[in-house]
Amino acid sequence: MSARRDAALEALAHREHSDPHALLGAHAKRSGVVIRALRPGAVAVSALLDQPGPGGEQQVALEQVHPAGIFQATVKGARLPLHYRVEAIYPEGPAHTQVDPYVFLPTLGELDLYLIGEGHHERIYELLGAHPRLHQDIEGTAFAVWAPGARSVSVVGDFNFWNAQVHPMRSLGSSGVWELFIPGVGEGSRYKFDILTATGERRLKADPYAQETERPPQTASVVTRSRHAWSVTEHAWRERRATGTPLAQPVSIYEVHLGSWRQAAAGAQLNYSELGHQLGTYAQDMGFTHVELMPVMAHPFAGSWGYQVTGYYAPTPRYGSPDDLRALVQTLHEHGVGVILDWVPAHFPRDDWALARFDGTALYEHADPRRGAHPDWGTLVFNFGRHEVRNFLTANALYWLREFHADGLRVDAVASMLYLDYSRGAGEWVPNQFGGREDLEAVAFLKELNELVYAHEPGVISAAEESTAWPGVSRPTYLGGLGFGFKWNMGWMHDTLGYLEHDPVYRRYHHNELTFSLVYAFTENFILPLSHDEVVHGKGSLYQKMAGDHWQKLANLRVLYGLMWAHPGKKLLFMGGELAQKDEWDATTELPWELLQAPEHAGIQALVRDLNRAYREYPALWELDSEPEGFFWLEPNDADANLIAFARQNRGARDVVVFVGNFAPVPRPDYRVGLPRPGPWREALNTDSRFYGGADLGNAGEIVAEAVPWHGQPYSARVTVPPLAALWLVPERQ
Repeated sequence: MSARRDAALEALAHREHSDPHALLGAHAKRSGVVIRALRPGAVAVSALLDQPGPGGEQQVALEQVHPAGIFQATVKGARLPLHYRVEAIYPEGPAHTQVDPYVFLPTLGELDLYLIGEGHHERIYELLGAHPRLHQDIEGTAFAVWAPGARSVSVVGDFNFWNAQVHPMRSLGSSGVWELFIPGVGEGSRYKFDILTATGERRLKADPYAQETERPPQTASVVTRSRHAWSVTEHAWRERRATGTPLAQPVSIYEVHLGSWRQAAAGAQLNYSELGHQLGTYAQDMGFTHVELMPVMAHPFAGSWGYQVTGYYAPTPRYGSPDDLRALVQTLHEHGVGVILDWVPAHFPRDDWALARFDGTALYEHADPRRGAHPDWGTLVFNFGRHEVRNFLTANALYWLREFHADGLRVDAVASMLYLDYSRGAGEWVPNQFGGREDLEAVAFLKELNELVYAHEPGVISAAEESTAWPGVSRPTYLGGLGFGFKWNMGWMHDTLGYLEHDPVYRRYHHNELTFSLVYAFTENFILPLSHDEVVHGKGSLYQKMAGDHWQKLANLRVLYGLMWAHPGKKLLFMGGELAQKDEWDATTELPWELLQAPEHAGIQALVRDLNRAYREYPALWELDSEPEGFFWLEPNDADANLIAFARQNRGARDVVVFVGNFAPVPRPDYRVGLPRPGPWREALNTDSRFYGGADLGNAGEIVAEAVPWHGQPYSARVTVPPLAALWLVPERQ
């Protein structure tokens, strides 16, 4: 044997050969075909050659040519292709027979590698990772991973006793992709990638593209394929969605943490199927148009609520399998409820078995900690300037929309992505090429993300949690915006909650907090969020934030909801808000459903239900949400009375709703309110109704507008406005 061949075998034995297929498998030579197999620990290895006709197989013994378990033999006179299986006998156990993994062509083509290198492979999740398939007429699993800095990569799993010597992968050149097809490996097999770094360090890594994972605290990836059959009604749902425009439709979102919404007996977790049926029924009854799930992507630490993702392509197994999650989405759709997924591209945790320094280099993150490390959360920041990293994330967004039929994505922590100096002091950040603080690579990524999402999945919702005044977050990219469909209105949330925390006697000095949101309400397409972030970490529940005694807290909560559902912008309420939950949210226990036994708490739930139903009924409340033509003030300045009034209307002013809100604990009888139309108006909603736990003060259901100009309107009426209450007034329809 030549010195070059000896050196190659030595490199293979020490996991330093980047192309094991060049040595292993079947290779032509002058006298026939040489078969070379890698079977570490075997005491005898044979090749079982296919024989034409009924004669069976020809057994050819292979000689061990290297103590690392490399065996070979020459089949004289044979020609390629040569079909055979390898039989290995180990000191303990029966003989193991398998088609040799090293006789197969790559499962990725040149075009795939080109698109991966460019960062434009929109279905990269169908190639990288682990995929059971029929390849060259043989059943097995195709493994592929991007690890350009690795010296070698092996697939390890319960099918090879987690031995990195058994299944080394081949490098597909400059793409940085390593690939191997292993016959006989199927669904349910656990695996990882054993990476030998350039410095000789061994790193055992979960698959970044794994579509199923073990249940924590175990961390292996799991070979899977979907067997879920989407229903006819599901396809009809998606067809209807594709023709819709969320901006001009009612959108009322119920934000849910699956693990603590409801639980089984003794605090056990419900599974996706149980949650789907219960949540679908509840959300439908409550009138919500969508459910937003806090991150369901695989995460090892339940206390992160899903925001420290380690498996971007795998649903958390805490509640079941990936197909179980698909079934949950379908069930919600069957109840007429859309599904928005919370998505976290801003950062990822440092767990050594996950993405961090994946191939021994800063592969997914920046090498410079001033860009690659997040000071607030102790996590790492994606390198958005790298094609393959952008591809990993953009394809991931499409994956959840396509493969799980999600109706939208809420993108977490966008502000932390946009600014290089986010939570960093002087000298702790690196300016961009123009000397500025904007992360231009993240900006480009977000634009690309939204362009892809809206091009391929029309009718979905793309919403940004962005807490600064960055311009054009929800404006199209061709106008210089980031391209999101919506932006969370964090300013409205903070100002309004801050106002309601003040005792009413002092609210006159903070009246601007109640009205300021209307100064900028139409600069973005807003969602008004009362999210989980406002009821944790010592902030208190919404109930606790409200000023006053028990009665006043509940009344403040009712007037808050009456304002929120009338204010321009789509709606989002975190679970428990509809119960007037007294304590902060606790992710380890279910919501305090027992509160509904108290009439005043059941009344808050009834109010949210009726708000959603009334909201859907009146196009004035949603058709022109993001256009100033859909709103006009009636009374913005009555700070002494703690009262505001405004009107909402749809296109052409065919439908109009007047909001009157009294934020003082005393009634305002005979309060004159300007109205745009004459004749009878009725109370479409009164948050002081006894059905909601109020005192039932109001206007006997109806008022009549007279020809007395007021508030800039040609008509007006005297209205009794209950204490700490909101009225919705609508003209009687002819």
